[in-house]
Amino acid sequence: MPIPDYQTLMLPVLRAVADGQEHRFRNVVETLAAEYQLTDEERNMLLPSGTAPLFDNRVGWARTYLKQAGVVESRKRGYFNITERGKALLARNLARIDNGILHQYPEFSAFRPKKGGDPQPTAMPVSQPSMTAPEVDESTPEESFAQAYQRLRSTLEAELLDQVKSSTASFFERLVIDLLVAMGYGGSRADAGQVLGRSGDGGIDGTIKEDKLGLDVIYVQAKKWDDTVGRPEIQKFAGALQGQRAHKGVFITTATFSREAKEFVGQISTKVILIDGALLVQLMVDHNVGVSTVNSFAIKKIDSDYFDGDSL
Repeated sequence: MPIPDYQTLMLPVLRAVADGQEHRFRNVVETLAAEYQLTDEERNMLLPSGTAPLFDNRVGWARTYLKQAGVVESRKRGYFNITERGKALLARNLARIDNGILHQYPEFSAFRPKKGGDPQPTAMPVSQPSMTAPEVDESTPEESFAQAYQRLRSTLEAELLDQVKSSTASFFERLVIDLLVAMGYGGSRADAGQVLGRSGDGGIDGTIKEDKLGLDVIYVQAKKWDDTVGRPEIQKFAGALQGQRAHKGVFITTATFSREAKEFVGQISTKVILIDGALLVQLMVDHNVGVSTVNSFAIKKIDSDYFDGDSL
């Protein structure tokens, strides 16, 4: 069973506090997890950002939206209870509560202005169940934000890879130097540039320091190719490493690696890292090589520790 979205959870959350008592949020989460028979794997599933458990986050947003509609309230931290408005809403015997239903309350509409695709709530007698269709967008704000970020990033990486592939071989070598230095290898760019980018020697394009002190050396092969890199090329590189009595190597390309090439590096004692075009641009974005920041957004939450002294 897929993890229910936050709107699907609204009605179960409201029912969980229907007795009018104050309920601890954490207990409600556990109750609903048992009700939906979630597995340990599903309970441990995280948001796309990796910052919080997905199910807990969705229950939290369901409670937040219900609170903004005035159907639940929180009189002390970590606890919440149903209101008279919430009891009246439950009395309608709705099959589902979603944002379309909550838009019937002006406080909720002020909190969350309607989107063009939001369903129009139908004014109905209290005793009648609502026929409002579920809202199309079932992602929490955090999930929507993360999904939008991933779409933007995927587009950026695709455009970046096209740009890298259209560059000259000499520029690609400089790009590799910039990336490795940005990742903490090679000491300074001048140090890296002295050894990387020379003519290949038996399948090796150059070496670079593993750390700023130069305690170990990594051998590098950088190829701006369009065709798939197969096992023979990786075998040649590995053989060159053995000839240098080297234990570590990185093969970087704008192309992809064949399945046989990937299997080969897992079978040899020498540590060889394969960086294909897709991983290359991911690392470039992560380390700000060839890209610049247009906007940045900080997602914040209440600092509970700040308010602890309020009860003293």
